[in-house]
Amino acid sequence: MEQAPGSPQEPQDAQGLPGCYRHPDRPTGIRCTRCERPICPECMVSASVGFQCPECVRSGSGTGHAASASQPRTIAGGTIASDPRLVTKVLIGLCLLAFVFQLAVGDSFDERFELFGRAPTSDYGAWEGVAEGQWYRLVTSMFLHVGYVHIAFNMLSLWWIGGPLEAALGRARYIALYFVSGLAGSALTYLLTAPNQATLGASGAIFGLFGATGVLMRRLNYDLRPVIALLVINLIFTFNPAFNIAWQAHIGGLVAGLAVGYAMVHAPREHRSLIQYGTCAVVLLAVIVTVVVRTAQLT
Repeated sequence: MEQAPGSPQEPQDAQGLPGCYRHPDRPTGIRCTRCERPICPECMVSASVGFQCPECVRSGSGTGHAASASQPRTIAGGTIASDPRLVTKVLIGLCLLAFVFQLAVGDSFDERFELFGRAPTSDYGAWEGVAEGQWYRLVTSMFLHVGYVHIAFNMLSLWWIGGPLEAALGRARYIALYFVSGLAGSALTYLLTAPNQATLGASGAIFGLFGATGVLMRRLNYDLRPVIALLVINLIFTFNPAFNIAWQAHIGGLVAGLAVGYAMVHAPREHRSLIQYGTCAVVLLAVIVTVVVRTAQLT
């Protein structure tokens, strides 16, 4: 039997999966349909059947959709960018800037800049503000954090999980996933917590990325046990009263991430964008209904 190009040199992980030919430290179960070399999500280019590697697409040796497309595509149909982590870097930068701003303003944070949410020591609740018409708090609270440990943990998680996922989905789909998940987390928190209680942090959106990563790994036939173990550990911390974590934001973001992530990586090629963004619209509609219902209860 003829061996695929480069197969005698392919490193393998503990499960016997070969490493991507461009990123040997990333085990993968997917191969280029043209040259049969193993490729990771960052290197996958959507083809009419399966996926192709960047070299086959650039050389014009591919066939069908990948060869005729003006630009190579990710596994979800997005455009492959020169910097596949750009959006993740921007999101981290925005969160860090907001945190520095919080530190600079200090105790007068809420009194002078109510639009950003509620500081932990303030008497003015963020969700009370939403009930009074300040719906933008559902978004701005996603960029604020309570302390150094809080923002450090969230930003490290965003870098580790968000970067590879952005490369696999493409920028536009990644942004949609992030904000839909974050809004779903904010909406569920608004629905289930006391009106004078406030929550801050990007963890709702990050849990959405977490859920989408699990869906993507399942789609690529990766071993899901590490992801499941990490999710279980995070949920233990989430529901531990000692950590004072808003579990509603985590669960809301996770469920939205699973739904949107499934649509992103499983949508058929025909009408793919319609299905992907249509799913985002459905989740956003659920968010709006939740917010309207809770606002009616509080007012």
